[in-house]
Amino acid sequence: MTLEKHDLLHEFPENRDTIHELKMNNSHFARLFDQYHEKDHEVHRIETGAEKSSDDYLEVRKKERLHLKDELYRMIKDHEAS
Repeated sequence: MTLEKHDLLHEFPENRDTIHELKMNNSHFARLFDQYHEKDHEVHRIETGAEKSSDDYLEVRKKERLHLKDELYRMIKDHEAS
């Protein structure tokens, strides 16, 4: 199984400019962006064995990461539509 990080810029490369603009000009987006990447790093550390946790804990973190990703994507699309 290949373990990959889910960096937001790699997840949405076509939205790179919008992501940068929102990070620089929208404090709420910037905060969620940072939270997303903290969750992603934690999940990656657990999946690679660098950090130990229960399966339940990992699943909760993955769901939190997905929720943040969905919210960030919505903000990206809303910004592009305006």
